[in-house]
Amino acid sequence: MNMLTIALQSGSILLREGLEAMLIVTALAAAMRKGGQDQELKPLWLGAGLAVLASVAAAVVFQLWFGGAHNDAMEAVVMIVAAALMLYMSGWLFLKQDPREWKRMIDASAKHALSSGAAFTLGSISFLAVFREGAETALFLHALASTSGGWGPALLMGLAGAVVCLAAIYAAMQWLALRIPLRPLFIVTSAFLFVMGLRFVGGAIQEMQEQQVVPYDSAPTPDWFASLGFNPTWEAIGAQLVIALVALVSIAIAMRPSSSGAAQAH
Repeated sequence: MNMLTIALQSGSILLREGLEAMLIVTALAAAMRKGGQDQELKPLWLGAGLAVLASVAAAVVFQLWFGGAHNDAMEAVVMIVAAALMLYMSGWLFLKQDPREWKRMIDASAKHALSSGAAFTLGSISFLAVFREGAETALFLHALASTSGGWGPALLMGLAGAVVCLAAIYAAMQWLALRIPLRPLFIVTSAFLFVMGLRFVGGAIQEMQEQQVVPYDSAPTPDWFASLGFNPTWEAIGAQLVIALVALVSIAIAMRPSSSGAAQAH
C-alpha cells in the first residue's frame, strides 16, 4: 500500500465520518452566532471536545474487550438519546424564529441568553453527534494503521487534509450564516436538525433490527432514500411518521396562543 493510498484512505475516513457531526455542530453554532450569542457557544465546543476524548476511550475499550467489534446496543442507545435532543432543539429553534421573540428572550435572561436547560441540550447534542462518529472513526483508523504499517506520515497527512477540509466547510457555513436573516437561518437549522433526528431514529431502529430485537420489513422506497442514510423499512418509516405527526401537533398547539393574541390585537 503506497503513501498516497494510505493518505487518501485515512483522509476519507475522517472526512466521511466527521462531516455529519460537523454539520450538526456548525448549524447550531451558526444559529447561536447569528442570534448574537457567541458566549453560548462554549457548551457546543466543550461537548465536542469531550466527545473526541470519549471516542478515543471507547475505541480502546472496544479493542481490548470486544476485539474491535462494533457494539450495536450501545450505538442504538446513543442514537436514540441524540435523536431526542435534536428533535427538542429543532422545535426550540423553530419557536424562537421570530426576531422579536428572540430579543425578548435575550432581554429577559440578561447575561444568560440561553437557559441552562438549552445550554445543556446544545452541549449534549454536540457530544453525542461527535461521539457517535468519533468512536467509529477511531476504530476505522486503528484498523487502517494496523494494516498499513502503523501511524506513519502518510496516514497523518491524510488526517491533516481532512481536518483542513472540515475547517473550510465550517468557515464557509459561518460566513454564509452571518449574511442570512435570523428567521430563515433558524427555520433552516430547525428543519436540518429535525431531519437528522429522524435519521438517527431510523439508525437506532436499524441497530436493533441487526440484533433481531425489532422485526425487519422492507418498504418499497426509491434508491435515493437509502443512499441518504435513511432506514428503508416499515418499522423505521412508521416511527418517523409518528414523530413527525407529534411534532406538527405540538407546534400547532405551541403557536396557537400567539396567533389568538395577534388576532385580538387587530
